[in-house]
Amino acid sequence: MRFDYDVIVIGAGHAGCEAACAAARLGSSTLLITMDMNKVAQMSCNPAVGGIAKGQIVREIDALGGQMGIVTDRSSIQFRMLNRSKGPAMWSPRSQSDRTRFIDNWRKILDGTPNLYMWQDSATSLVIENGVVKGVKTAFGVTFNARAVILTAGTFLNGLMHVGGVKMRGGRVSEPASHGITEQLVGLGFIASRMKTGTPVRLDARTIDYSQATRQDGETDFHHFSFLPGVHSELKQRPCWIVYTNEQVHQVLREGLPYSPLYNGQIQSVGPRYCPSIETKLVTFPDKDSHQLFIEPEGETTQEMYLNGFSSSMPWDVQIEALSKIPALRNVQVYRPGYAIEYDFFDPRQLNHTLETKLVRNLFFAGQVNGTTGYEEAAGQGLMAGINAHLRVTGGGDFVLGRDEAYIGVLIDDLVTKGVDEPYRMFTSRAEHRILLRQDDADMRLTARGYELGLATQERYDLMLSKRSQVDDLVQFARDFSVKAAAINPQLEKAGYQSLKQGCKLYDLLLRPQLDMHLLAGFVPALEQVIGGLEDARREEIVEAAEIKIKYHGYIQREEMIAQKIGRLDKLYIKDKFDYPSILQLSTEARQKLERINPETIGQASRIPGISPSDINILLVLLGR
Repeated sequence: MRFDYDVIVIGAGHAGCEAACAAARLGSSTLLITMDMNKVAQMSCNPAVGGIAKGQIVREIDALGGQMGIVTDRSSIQFRMLNRSKGPAMWSPRSQSDRTRFIDNWRKILDGTPNLYMWQDSATSLVIENGVVKGVKTAFGVTFNARAVILTAGTFLNGLMHVGGVKMRGGRVSEPASHGITEQLVGLGFIASRMKTGTPVRLDARTIDYSQATRQDGETDFHHFSFLPGVHSELKQRPCWIVYTNEQVHQVLREGLPYSPLYNGQIQSVGPRYCPSIETKLVTFPDKDSHQLFIEPEGETTQEMYLNGFSSSMPWDVQIEALSKIPALRNVQVYRPGYAIEYDFFDPRQLNHTLETKLVRNLFFAGQVNGTTGYEEAAGQGLMAGINAHLRVTGGGDFVLGRDEAYIGVLIDDLVTKGVDEPYRMFTSRAEHRILLRQDDADMRLTARGYELGLATQERYDLMLSKRSQVDDLVQFARDFSVKAAAINPQLEKAGYQSLKQGCKLYDLLLRPQLDMHLLAGFVPALEQVIGGLEDARREEIVEAAEIKIKYHGYIQREEMIAQKIGRLDKLYIKDKFDYPSILQLSTEARQKLERINPETIGQASRIPGISPSDINILLVLLGR
């Protein structure tokens, strides 16, 4: 039994699993401490991965060499690409997962990762000496030594669950809370507060009247999460179902509001704005006659169903009575009611961009302890924390992604620069360069970075280079190939499209919104031949990527120029260069916020709420700019 490690990770949720796996694969001896080894990467709430902007994060994790995309693909029971009606910057993959298989796949990865060890126990305190973390103490009385520690405790830090007037201590239903670490860190000067999240009722599929619901099947095309070919699910695909609340449901809920912990003062913390409870929806949107709900399967074979959109902390009897007013759920049997949970988090402005804390060296935070919500946001932070913890103990530099490189970069920069006043959830609207951060090209953006670290494998890197070459060749073919009007007009007119007045390059023809590669391949034999010569396993992916580069070339080029201009400010380093309280030309608010955050660069300073352009100009003048 060993007690000395390079990196210790506390918590085996989505952040902890990615952090431990990354650090270990990079070569650090790593210990993952978890209360229950049978619930690693537990999908505590929705049994799904991805969604708007979240799907992009998962593809970025995969491109860097992380594991979430692989695990999701192998455990998928339904896949959909959201926002298809919008431009490719908005396309977002989402997968319904088998909850049990998701855990099994993650456990298999953890068990098979060299340098990675596990210990089932509860961490009760950190060993900190002279401002540097040195290890972890556990409830069993064991002390493990480490050169770096990553805290990914999720909702377990002083977790408190609510169902009506009933309060239960725990980090998840039937799982104990963790105590001691928050109090220790607050004693060292950390700022901690409370947040709230929730989860819906679980239903018995055998008692649902599906004739009163709308069926929603998944998609079966080439899209998936991992960029590695051959990673796919062998599980039976299952549909989701859509139902709606009605006035009868709302009346039951309104009568139950006085007993809701959210509205009777029992819960004091802040909940997620973008994933509100059903009672919050009722209060926030009093004029709405109905709210859409999704009945989602928890796995391939289980009868347990998840009622997405019906999170609640109402008393259990109010929840069940309200459900009975929905036609499809008139006779539904409930496995367990929904509940709310309050937990501790730390102000993320106390972190550097590496996710290392400013107050204790070699201590990293990742996931919900930083005020975020969602598996994907947690996993992205975990991956970055694992990488940077390894680099810290091996004498490497910092690994930071820019806002124009990845949604992960946007996420972390938002956290450490702006902080949070509610659970943070990623959206495409948070990224000013989202046309550059599409899900289809995450490998083009990030695989080389992961390969340089040693996290992305040679196989993954070679696949990326091959894809880039084939995409570029296809784009170049479109630029070079001339289409004669007389040869193609009969096919265009027959298909109902506007004919050409004169010949043009295939590239220009593809700029028409209604035309695509496969359609034109039926009209242009040479294009059909080129497409047929592409790599079989990734042909559709390559064609889509080439088509996006052609159709959105102007937008992409313009955004790259803007990103380069903004990026110059992120190369002007100012950390520890100024005594902000003494710069009287700055506003009082600017002096206070700049002193507290001590930004790394002018670019980061410009994104701090309350810092005006004139404040930035003053700093530039003082830099001699």
